[in-house]
Amino acid sequence: MTTDEALRPQSLMLSFLGDQVLGRDVCVYSGSVIDVFGRAGVGEHATRSTLTRMVGRDLLRRQREGRRMYFGLTERSEAVLRDGEQRIWESGAVNRQWDGSWTLLGFSLPESWQRQRHDLRAQLTWNGFGPLFGGLWIAPGGADVSAIVAELGLTAHVKIFRAHADSGMDIGAMIEETWALGELATRYKAFLRRWERWETAEPEADEALGLRLRLSTEWLQIIRGDPRLPVKHLPDDWPAEQAEKTFHAVYAHLTPLARESAERLLDLVPVRAA
Repeated sequence: MTTDEALRPQSLMLSFLGDQVLGRDVCVYSGSVIDVFGRAGVGEHATRSTLTRMVGRDLLRRQREGRRMYFGLTERSEAVLRDGEQRIWESGAVNRQWDGSWTLLGFSLPESWQRQRHDLRAQLTWNGFGPLFGGLWIAPGGADVSAIVAELGLTAHVKIFRAHADSGMDIGAMIEETWALGELATRYKAFLRRWERWETAEPEADEALGLRLRLSTEWLQIIRGDPRLPVKHLPDDWPAEQAEKTFHAVYAHLTPLARESAERLLDLVPVRAA
């Protein structure tokens, strides 16, 4: 399958681990990973390099069984995967439960702190914030980023408030000025174009596992970049809801074959105590 969406091997690896390892207390054989990733269009060298880098970043642990090397989760990777699981299956792409509140975060950093400013902005964007003004960022609902700010060592330079908009405020206009809605809508529409045929198309037996891996990875990338703005203030033709329906339909369609393929292709062993 060809795709316009660039999927990093580490992102694919995390999706694979979330599907096949999370919550099962098992490790997976490196050769199995290479096989599955080859079916998803990732070469052996890139897969091996990704496994090595993720061990170095404490996202994977090694477990040797005879001559074979198996890989399992660490506390860090399990936390990342639980967050992704919650984002896909619980939060979703459409925010219908907005309580009318906003989180405002203001910061003032010395001019020389360019790296800290970049890191803070990156984390805020990742957590659904948009720049209302230069040093004042906003997110819908109660966004708790205090731990992130503390980890960056910026607590003394940041102020966080909960607020409600004035009755005369044009929230729709504010949203369009603060977030790149056009770019996000384009990504949802592209996802629909790529995947809607797989709601009914039948893949080859061992193609389903690679397809579902790419599907989950691409979907998580898109919704992680979505600030989950209140749907009542988004354009009437906002494509997130239809894209989400397509994701769920394709995932369900591919899952029986993907499970059969996983049972046939994956060599798993129980986690041994360190």
